[in-house]
Amino acid sequence: MHWRMPATFMILAGVTAAYLRYREIRFLEPILIGIGLLTALSLGLWYIFLTGLRWRTRLVLILISAALFAGLYFGLKEFTRIEGSIGGSGIPRLVWKWSPRPDGAALPLILAPEAAAPDQPAGTVPLPEGGFPQFLGPDRSGVLAGIPLGRDWERTPPKTLWRQPIGLGWSAFAVSSRNAITQEQRREEELIVCYELQTGRPLWAHTNRVRFSETLGGDGPRATPTIHQGRVYAMGGSGILDCLEEATGQLIWSRDVLRENHLSNLTWGKSCSPLLAHDLVVVTGGEQHEKALLAYAAATGKPVWQAGRDGASYCSPLLASVSGQEQILMVNGHSVTGHDPHNGEILWDYAWPDEFAKATQPLVIDTNRVFIAAGYGVGCVMLQIDRSAAGGWSAVALWKNRNLKPKFTNLVRRGHHVYGLDDGILTCVNLEQGNREWKEGRYGHGQILLVEDLLLIQAESGDIVLVEISPEKPKERTRFRALKGKTWNNLVLLHDLLLVRNDQEAACYRLPLSASQP
Repeated sequence: MHWRMPATFMILAGVTAAYLRYREIRFLEPILIGIGLLTALSLGLWYIFLTGLRWRTRLVLILISAALFAGLYFGLKEFTRIEGSIGGSGIPRLVWKWSPRPDGAALPLILAPEAAAPDQPAGTVPLPEGGFPQFLGPDRSGVLAGIPLGRDWERTPPKTLWRQPIGLGWSAFAVSSRNAITQEQRREEELIVCYELQTGRPLWAHTNRVRFSETLGGDGPRATPTIHQGRVYAMGGSGILDCLEEATGQLIWSRDVLRENHLSNLTWGKSCSPLLAHDLVVVTGGEQHEKALLAYAAATGKPVWQAGRDGASYCSPLLASVSGQEQILMVNGHSVTGHDPHNGEILWDYAWPDEFAKATQPLVIDTNRVFIAAGYGVGCVMLQIDRSAAGGWSAVALWKNRNLKPKFTNLVRRGHHVYGLDDGILTCVNLEQGNREWKEGRYGHGQILLVEDLLLIQAESGDIVLVEISPEKPKERTRFRALKGKTWNNLVLLHDLLLVRNDQEAACYRLPLSASQP
């Protein structure tokens, strides 16, 4: 037997895989699987026709291999099932068919509406007014200021305030005053639950008898509630928009957004966090190329306007001022648009026709520049939005490349640079030319917040990591294990209180502050 040919096959496969990974091509994982299968086929053909072994020996080994393959195939088919994916790669996770299905905290909630948090310990700083009332913080930017986080968690480790099981879903917390509100799935009930911030005790829960299920992404709601003027607005995974009284959880009004508008759900479920703008609550539509945005009266739930000619994405509406006019920015399935918040009129439209899922929020860079990015190999674009003297709008790409490809994580901006997880690897990109300054540090498909010059990273593994960032290089300062298991939910920080959750458990930690904190 001559081994040059199989060795050549293996070397070519390895070099090709390394090159494709270096070039950061789209859909790398399935392509690598294809390369592996092609290599195995080539080795099989070599063994059958070119080894020089006796045909009887070859036939025996071929039959043994075929029997093993058939046994493996039928064994997997009969005795295993797909339960979610292995991280954010999209590769199915196989479990035994008799394994219990995940239901998160499947037991009924024991509510304690009379619970009251103890007074804050002496020396602690009161929580800021307004709290963390919506997705990605007070202004939906993922950027927080004025929090002097300590940088050495070895000497002064985070303190666990509470930890408890929670229902399925990828919702995050919205926090106002002493309430921490999230969405979760417990068996066949989709819940909006209010927990007491400092104790974790459930105060109230609103239930809808629905369950959104999806094989790879998992079951349960995806969106984060919004708290506004004593009310809670929440979008369920199947498209139910509820308005509740924050103090008691009493239902004020409800709309079945998709059913009422004859829209079909997205593959991975409704993920938009409701936006409150000018006494309106604004949410996204469905797969059809119509009604991309829908606005309801925040007080009554009455439909006010519908707008857009594109399908929805997995992003949430953002209220911002661009080119001197307040507008709602929306990353849609195949475009990016700016809308008049009063009537939904499309002010400008940038075609972004890539077919793959978009889940990353846009960043307003300055008066007329907007940065957008998406995963699955799509990449990033710097848009310039202008308004002519005659009132016409234009949206053009100043530059675009594939230097930053967030899959379903969000980005933050500091100065002239944007930071985020490029297919799970921390990356810094210059906003002026689009150049990548550095790419290092693997955290998976997690989430981030920017606190001064520190990135607080919720890694996909459940770790919380503190990283000093600069255009020159990142420096990981410290980390600790906050949760166990796959974690895609966004994290919440209120001064020194950190709230985290995944689809199995939730926890609240008190983070150490720097010595300069009074």
